[in-house]
Amino acid sequence: MNEVFLMGKIITEIKFDFLLNSKKKSIARFYIETLEKQKIKIVGYDDIADFCYSKLNKGNSIFMYGMLNEDGVVAKKIIFV
Repeated sequence: MNEVFLMGKIITEIKFDFLLNSKKKSIARFYIETLEKQKIKIVGYDDIADFCYSKLNKGNSIFMYGMLNEDGVVAKKIIFV
């Protein structure tokens, strides 16, 4: 997987779910729109998922670090802008 740094605006509501029968306990999913108008799917697990669900909202601008995969980006660190 490749490392990525992205800046963008959250364009969807944050979907939060619990995972069963997995090492990871929770997942948060949402889309951001970058400054170049690209829409990218963001996924966060466990502590990142909890942070996303409790602190982020549609319309927030964020800066994030993550790992690129076939579906989108798995978030490792998210910061408000």
